[in-house]
This record gives sequence, C-alpha cells and structure tokens, in this order.
Amino acid sequence: MTTPITRRSLLLALAGAGLCAPALAQSDKPIRFILPNATGSGVDAITRAAQPALAKALGHPIVVDNQSGAGGIVGLQQLARSAPDGATLGVVSNNVVIFPSLFKTLPFDMPGDFTPIAVVGSTPMLLVVNPGKVPATNAKEFIALLKSRSGELNFGSGGNGTILHLATETLLDETGTKARHIPYKGVGPMVTDLMGGQIDFGAVSLPSVQGHLKSGALRAIALFTPQRVAALPDVPTFAEQGFSKVVVEAWFAVVGPKGLPAAEARRVHDAVVAAFDDPATKEAMARQGNQIGVAPMDQAMPFFRSELAKYARLSKKIGLEAQ
Repeated sequence: MTTPITRRSLLLALAGAGLCAPALAQSDKPIRFILPNATGSGVDAITRAAQPALAKALGHPIVVDNQSGAGGIVGLQQLARSAPDGATLGVVSNNVVIFPSLFKTLPFDMPGDFTPIAVVGSTPMLLVVNPGKVPATNAKEFIALLKSRSGELNFGSGGNGTILHLATETLLDETGTKARHIPYKGVGPMVTDLMGGQIDFGAVSLPSVQGHLKSGALRAIALFTPQRVAALPDVPTFAEQGFSKVVVEAWFAVVGPKGLPAAEARRVHDAVVAAFDDPATKEAMARQGNQIGVAPMDQAMPFFRSELAKYARLSKKIGLEAQ
C-alpha cells in the first residue's frame, strides 16, 4: 500500500537530504549587528546610516545593538560566542586589533574567534578643543600651548587604548608634549564633557562631532588623515601644518563569529557591497566624510593580522603597557 505524501513528510525528507534552506532564510527574524562602540560613536553613525540598505540587501530587518561595556570587550565576547548562522554579526573599528596589545588576557582570541567578512572603509579623525578653554586655532598654536603648559591640559578618549586614545598619544609622542589622559566609557560621554569644559581636547571621529563643529561648541584643530576631506574642506591635516608623522586612520569592518560558513560569509559580504553602493548610503557616507571601498573578502583576515602587528608596534613605541 502506497503511503500518501503529505507536506510534513516532504519537508522531513528534504531536511534529511540537506535541501532545506537555512532557518534564518525561512524566518523574518532580524539580524543583530553588535557594535562594541557606544551610541554616538563614528561606527554607530555609520552603521545606522547604512541600516536601511543593509536590511534590504540581507533581506531581513536589522537591529543595532550597542555594547560598549569594558571598552567594547563585552560586545566582542558576545559576538564570539554567537552561533555562526548569520543571525548575529558585528561592525568593528581598529579598537579590536588594539585590545591584544592593551590587555594581558581577553575572553576571546582576535582575530581567531571571529570571521572577518568585509573591511568597508575609513572614517576621518580630527583633534578638537573646547573653544572656551583652549585659545589655539591651528596645530602650531596648539602644540605651542601644550609645551608652555606641559602636563596641565587634559584630553579625553572613548576608552583606554582605543584608536582615539592612540591618535592623541601619537600626537604627543611625535611632538614631545605631555597631557593628562581621561578615559571615558564611550565617545558620547567624552564629547559631552568636552563641550562642558571638564576636559580640554580630544581626538574624535568626524561623524560624531559634525553638528558640534557647525554650532561652534567645538573647534577643529587638524585632521589625522593623510589628506583633507570634502566634508570638512576648511580644516587642514596635521601633515599640512608641519607634523608629517601625525597620521592615524580609523577603519571599520563587518565581522561574524568564528565558523561562519564560507557561503554565508560571501552572502553577507555581497550584501555589504550592495548596501554601501546604495545611493542613499553613499550620500550619507559622503556627508560624514567617510572613505568607502569594500575590500575583497579574502583580504579581510590578512588585513586584521597585519593591523594587529602594526598596533602592537605603535603601542610599544608610545609606552602603552598591557593591563
């Protein structure tokens, strides 16, 4: 007697043959993007600007989950422990390759516990000051002020050992000047205190302070970029102002947990390319001053490893000791 074929039996048979689509593709479950950065950071501004296009390209709603605890280590740990099924991804900055030089122990291996998927581009960093406390209007005046008040001025960062911290330390190292470092739990609180006069200056990403520059609440001294950026045409670089070695770039990338299948990583990579090629996203990136150029997927892991070595050398040069 022939057994009738039901929908249930057909699905079971297909599942047994490995022909069913992944669970993620069969549901409307959102894809969570963990950001080991605070709200108001450059990475946060970039991700949220690209969020609609990413959702369209991936075919799922996108939830942005800021987890900046312990300088971002909490968020990275959660990403590393997530199932490698494409349901949890992350957008990260240079900070992730600085951590191994800053901490003796970490709850994950970088980059071994992750799948680097796409190095997307870079975002401009600049030095800004509280105009009510710092009279300097350019790099030479600012360096002269640091030298005349050696160790008196204080600067903030989004956390000890972050790329913003290293950018300022690079400036101090290259110019032979000193200032006190005040680490914050994220860029947002640091910028708030900078405008309030609790700190004097700091390195920031352009997207996180554009509005404050326009309002006059903060004053730009110089860009850490190799060249000027179209979004801030009147602000010169440190190199232009005679400090050729003060160049620090802040990149950002999309990563997943370790073990993400190659086909899924490729799908995400292609979606990232499409999302950042979307006209609305391109306009937002240009407005923020970001330089976009999504690298091939096979270059992502080698890039992370080379950056690890680069920041290990820089951390040693400026005297950052692992905690």
